[in-house]
Amino acid sequence: MAHISSGLPRPQRDKVSPHKAEDVIARARKAQAAREKSYREQSLKIHPWICARCGREFTNRNLHELTVHHKDGDHDNNPPDGSNWENLCIYCHDNEHRRHLDYLEGKGIQVGDEEEKGPGLTQNPFAQLKGLLQEKKR
Repeated sequence: MAHISSGLPRPQRDKVSPHKAEDVIARARKAQAAREKSYREQSLKIHPWICARCGREFTNRNLHELTVHHKDGDHDNNPPDGSNWENLCIYCHDNEHRRHLDYLEGKGIQVGDEEEKGPGLTQNPFAQLKGLLQEKKR
């Protein structure tokens, strides 16, 4: 198909090399993993290795399937006493987040709507991505 020109120049996108993009993504993932590791390790020391929903028990062999859920939804709220955490198996953890999305949709709120940003939804995994990209351009 031929492109129909409107006479206006086509907008140019900033070209980011694949290497730079991969580096930024890798750094963001590393930072997230470090944050998760710290509270996950603490929760595993404090709480029993049992899913708080279904009661499934875990051992060293399958411990990777036990996740830490933040009760208030704020992944930066990590009190040392573990009061904002509960250990959930991967299935119950997924179900918990799906229930929250179903609740929002039932209220007519779509993911990404401004109204969704309530007190329990404060994590933005890409919050620092723009700054990292700008830092790499320098």
